[in-house]
Amino acid sequence: MRTGRTDGQEAGQGAGEGAGQAAGQDAMEGARQDDGEGAGLDVGQDAAEGAGTDAGRGAAPLDGQLEGRVAVITGGSSGIGLATAHRFVREGARVFITGRRADELAAAARELGDRAVAVCGDASLVEDLDRLFAVVAEAGRPVDVLVANAGGGPAGGFAEFTQEQFDATSDLNFRGSFFTVQRALPLLRDGASVILLGSAAGSSASTRFGVYAATKAAVRSLARSLALELAGRSIRVNTLSPGPIRTPALDRAPAAVRERATAGVPLGRAGRPEEVAAAALFLASRESSFITGIELFVDGGAAQV
Repeated sequence: MRTGRTDGQEAGQGAGEGAGQAAGQDAMEGARQDDGEGAGLDVGQDAAEGAGTDAGRGAAPLDGQLEGRVAVITGGSSGIGLATAHRFVREGARVFITGRRADELAAAARELGDRAVAVCGDASLVEDLDRLFAVVAEAGRPVDVLVANAGGGPAGGFAEFTQEQFDATSDLNFRGSFFTVQRALPLLRDGASVILLGSAAGSSASTRFGVYAATKAAVRSLARSLALELAGRSIRVNTLSPGPIRTPALDRAPAAVRERATAGVPLGRAGRPEEVAAAALFLASRESSFITGIELFVDGGAAQV
């Protein structure tokens, strides 16, 4: 097992400091889609594959909207990514999840049960993505749903933001999303659904999360272009943009930061990862079969009113 980059990959640790505006708070909280922050690790089929406890399947199966389908979720070891994996499994999908922290990823796989395969790696590294999709290819089935969820970024104003922080944030959020889709493309079934995780921060200005917000705006733009480029294969590409969400990163933040995070939310609270997962399910399922190129906000109205 090798260690990889750790430069600036707080991907959300302390990303909330000083974030007084809703946009920055989105970046701080909602962005931590998962992230499984930590060192890049050797990618391979995790020992957790098939380590099925029933913990992740404690809830009763739902409507089987993804029965028999294969889904890949980057940043699936915690937060929004893990909640989405749980929902997909409950709907009948076989799910491949990734994350950079091996222990956290293995725990997530145990929760999810024998419908999940854990592959440890860093979504910002193309070589790790190649190994991820080699594992997916070995399963012998095309990918029906791809969720490019891994993301995050530290707080910092324009003047003090370092080159290392800039590169780490851009590599994880934008470069990672781009190459996740590119490397998955040969495995995607015609008619597949691709979901890129954006952020409500990408539609707002921020004094502390400007780089993060810019990378998420780039993800939104990328989704539009991919929706057009892949339409010939009936592959739908949409952006899912959370606002402040109660991920582990937000729960670790000081109380004052948590209060500021929801101050600009018309519904008066942070969202739950399961609420974002429900929106992801909609975009992944046949219920959204005539929807592509959109940005679906799950932000309690923060960037809308």
